Amino acid sequence: MGNKRAVNVEVKLKDVGGSPNRLIKRFMKKVKKEKILEAARKNRQYEKPSSKRRRLKKRKLENARKAQREQNKKLNIQPIKR
Repeated sequence: MGNKRAVNVEVKLKDVGGSPNRLIKRFMKKVKKEKILEAARKNRQYEKPSSKRRRLKKRKLENARKAQREQNKKLNIQPIKR
Protein backbone atom coordinates (compact mmCIF):
# COMPACT_ATOMS: atom_id res chain seq x y z
CA MET A 1 0.00 0.00 0.00
CA GLY A 2 2.36 2.67 1.25
CA ASN A 3 5.61 2.74 3.07
CA LYS A 4 4.18 1.73 6.42
CA ARG A 5 6.74 0.38 8.82
CA ALA A 6 6.75 -0.39 12.47
CA VAL A 7 8.63 2.14 14.53
CA ASN A 8 9.86 1.20 17.94
CA VAL A 9 11.09 4.14 20.00
CA GLU A 10 12.36 3.35 23.44
CA VAL A 11 14.32 5.26 26.03
CA LYS A 12 15.51 3.71 29.26
CA LEU A 13 15.74 5.61 32.51
CA LYS A 14 19.31 4.43 33.14
CA ASP A 15 20.38 5.81 29.71
CA VAL A 16 19.47 9.36 30.77
CA GLY A 17 20.92 9.23 34.26
CA GLY A 18 17.69 8.53 36.13
CA SER A 19 16.04 11.89 35.40
CA PRO A 20 12.39 11.62 34.30
CA ASN A 21 12.50 15.09 32.71
CA ARG A 22 15.48 14.11 30.61
CA LEU A 23 13.73 10.85 29.74
CA ILE A 24 10.72 12.72 28.34
CA LYS A 25 12.95 15.13 26.40
CA ARG A 26 14.96 12.27 24.89
CA PHE A 27 11.75 10.41 23.98
CA MET A 28 10.24 13.45 22.28
CA LYS A 29 13.51 14.03 20.39
CA LYS A 30 13.48 10.46 19.08
CA VAL A 31 9.81 10.73 18.09
CA LYS A 32 10.59 13.91 16.14
CA LYS A 33 13.58 12.29 14.45
CA GLU A 34 11.49 9.31 13.34
CA LYS A 35 8.76 11.73 12.15
CA ILE A 36 6.05 9.66 13.83
CA LEU A 37 3.71 12.56 14.64
CA GLU A 38 4.27 14.16 11.24
CA ALA A 39 3.23 10.93 9.50
CA ALA A 40 0.16 10.57 11.72
CA ARG A 41 -0.96 14.12 10.99
CA LYS A 42 -0.32 13.68 7.27
CA ASN A 43 -2.41 10.50 7.14
CA ARG A 44 -5.36 11.93 9.07
CA GLN A 45 -7.19 12.80 5.88
CA TYR A 46 -7.09 11.13 2.50
CA GLU A 47 -5.18 13.06 -0.14
CA LYS A 48 -6.08 12.47 -3.75
CA PRO A 49 -3.15 11.35 -5.92
CA SER A 50 -3.58 14.40 -8.17
CA SER A 51 -3.43 16.73 -5.14
CA LYS A 52 -0.34 14.94 -3.89
CA ARG A 53 1.37 15.29 -7.28
CA ARG A 54 0.43 18.97 -7.44
CA ARG A 55 1.78 19.58 -3.92
CA LEU A 56 5.05 17.76 -4.64
CA LYS A 57 5.49 19.57 -7.97
CA LYS A 58 4.93 22.92 -6.26
CA ARG A 59 7.50 22.07 -3.57
CA LYS A 60 9.97 20.98 -6.25
CA LEU A 61 9.56 24.31 -8.09
CA GLU A 62 9.97 26.29 -4.85
CA ASN A 63 13.15 24.38 -4.02
CA ALA A 64 14.52 24.98 -7.53
CA ARG A 65 13.80 28.72 -7.26
CA LYS A 66 15.45 28.87 -3.86
CA ALA A 67 18.51 27.03 -5.15
CA GLN A 68 18.69 29.40 -8.12
CA ARG A 69 18.48 32.46 -5.83
CA GLU A 70 21.26 31.08 -3.64
CA GLN A 71 23.40 30.31 -6.70
CA ASN A 72 22.84 33.84 -8.03
CA LYS A 73 23.69 35.31 -4.65
CA LYS A 74 26.86 33.21 -4.52
CA LEU A 75 27.87 34.40 -8.01
CA ASN A 76 26.80 37.97 -7.15
CA ILE A 77 24.20 38.16 -9.95
CA GLN A 78 21.53 40.81 -9.41
CA PRO A 79 17.89 39.79 -10.03
CA ILE A 80 16.07 41.50 -12.91
CA LYS A 81 13.42 43.88 -11.65
CA ARG A 82 10.24 44.05 -13.68
